Amino acid sequence: MGNYRFILSGGGTGGHIYPAIAIANELKKRHPDAEFLFVGAQDKMEMEKVPQAGYKIKGLWISGLQRKLTLKNLMFPFKLISSLLKARGIIKQFKPDVAIGTGGFASGPLLKVAASKGIPCLLQEQNSYAGITNKLLASKAKRICVSYDGMERFFPKEKVVKTGNPVRSDLVNLKMDREDALRSYGLDPKKKCVLVLGGSLGARRINQLIEKELEFFITQNVQLLWQCGKLYYDDYKKYDSDSVKVLAFINQMDQAYGAADVIISRAGAGTVSELSLVGKPVLFIPSPNVAEDHQTKNANALVSEDAALLLKESELDMEFEKVFADLMNSEETQKKLGINIKKLALPKATEHIVDEIEKLLK
Repeated sequence: MGNYRFILSGGGTGGHIYPAIAIANELKKRHPDAEFLFVGAQDKMEMEKVPQAGYKIKGLWISGLQRKLTLKNLMFPFKLISSLLKARGIIKQFKPDVAIGTGGFASGPLLKVAASKGIPCLLQEQNSYAGITNKLLASKAKRICVSYDGMERFFPKEKVVKTGNPVRSDLVNLKMDREDALRSYGLDPKKKCVLVLGGSLGARRINQLIEKELEFFITQNVQLLWQCGKLYYDDYKKYDSDSVKVLAFINQMDQAYGAADVIISRAGAGTVSELSLVGKPVLFIPSPNVAEDHQTKNANALVSEDAALLLKESELDMEFEKVFADLMNSEETQKKLGINIKKLALPKATEHIVDEIEKLLK
């Protein structure tokens, strides 16, 4: 067995970067002598996150098309040509055995060039509604790993394998004692606890909702673990109290999940996969500001299985208190949602994706 060379590309958001890193880690475990190279967009967060995970990365001058006519769009053809040329140079120099794309604009030029050079390509699509880059690359890929049923409507059926999304290994074997978890945050084990997640940067609309409903939460006799995000921490830290813990960021997610009885969350693909493993009742408030309204579609895929609740941002003022109170007052609903969401979990996703990559190694 020679030393394999793997090239991975995906980025723009954590939802594309973390799966790529998880896949690389699993490949490295199986092939300790392999070489790895990541390719990202030169001004995006992958340029920082990938080196932190211990991998080399090269950046392309690329960005997505804006929805409306802007100066950035006029630059797009130049960026695309520049990126294709640079990708060609990277592939020629690195000579990968397999190219892996996890979505995001940077993966487009790289995988297009790799496929044209006869290098086998694998795509990983996190969402229930396929992203534009992966749809454009589908005809060139040998395998497409997905997380939801029915993805044949976007991709050639014979290439699709349902694996699930890579999730953090510490969550696969989640065995956190609820009382210990609550005490670690200084919360009362006798009271119900609601975990509020807005993504790593926070979610403005969810934070506004929680602020407005603080009195209501007191009447419901619940305590809050409120991850408001780094961008908003200074605005909301004043609400920190015995029954409301305001956090900029949660490092030990297993502990936070252990403490939670009910979770209020955005519906990014990685989060949805994580919450399926956790198996607690979830009320999704999807972000309406993401490409192709992915988050609403991700959440609806669970709602249709009776595995979660969903409120749109536009419904919060009218509906939130009723939906929340109904959920908190019904142990039966909480139990049903927890059991059904757990059924959708795919804990071995990373291993299955890497199994598919190994099949492509000639």
